[in-house]
This record gives sequence, C-alpha cells and structure tokens, in this order.
Amino acid sequence: MTHASPAGFQHGITLDAARRIADATLAKGREMGLAPLTVVVLDGAGQLKAALREDGSSLARVEIAWGKANGCLAMGFGGRELARRAQAMGPFMNALSDITGGRAVPVPGGVLVKDGAGAVLGAVGVSGDLSDKDEACAVAGIRAAGLTPETGDPLG
Repeated sequence: MTHASPAGFQHGITLDAARRIADATLAKGREMGLAPLTVVVLDGAGQLKAALREDGSSLARVEIAWGKANGCLAMGFGGRELARRAQAMGPFMNALSDITGGRAVPVPGGVLVKDGAGAVLGAVGVSGDLSDKDEACAVAGIRAAGLTPETGDPLG
C-alpha cells in the first residue's frame, strides 16, 4: 500500500532508490573482487535510509561508511574534497568530527547523491576495501539508480 508523507517530510532519496543503490554498490564490489563491503545510504536529512553489511565485513565498517556519507552531507561536497580539506585544515576537521559525534570521515568512499537538476537527495558511504575502490562502488550504485554521484572531483 502506498501512502503520502505528511507535509514537509520529503527528504530526497526514496527507499526504492536507496535499495537499488545499496544492492548495486555491493554487486560492483563482487564484480571487482573486493573485500567484503558495507554500504550506508542516508537521505537529505542525514537519516538512515538503507544499510547493508556483507558477510565477513569487519566490525566498525557500518560506522565508517555512515561517517563517510554523513561528512559529505554535513559539508555539502564529496569525500575527495573532504580529504583535501582535512589535509589543509586539520583543526577544523577535528572540530567537525566532534560536532558530528565522530560521524565525519574525510576520505573517498563518501559520495553525494544528486538528481538530474543537481539537488542533493542524500549521500552514500562505503567501507571495506581501499577508499578509491569503495568510492567506485558507490558511484556505480548511484548511477544504477539513475541518479548523479558527486565525489568531490570531476568524474571522467
């Protein structure tokens, strides 16, 4: 049964899109032969929309993936830009981590999710392998849902 949300409670990414992103992200990891991955999808309000943790994924991966996604939402850009700023402004990034309760992980693997008009719908965080590979899986998952990834770098 479908139902409408109360007025004012539209937070961007749909549950259907979040599920497609999460499934396609993990599928990409399997295709690439990566270590077990964890994927977290947050909506535009920073609330959990979907999370999947593969068998064999190590203990803190949910928190790391959540931190990658949440950091992107908190600052409004992808994980690559967060990483650059962490290198240039360590004290600020430490403060951001404190403000977010430790949920700001400034490395690749955190990717904003945008619609065709460029509006931010949410963010995806992936953890389990090298950050660049985590990011590639997130990008593939977002594209599989027909949405636009923003990593903090131009995508080629």
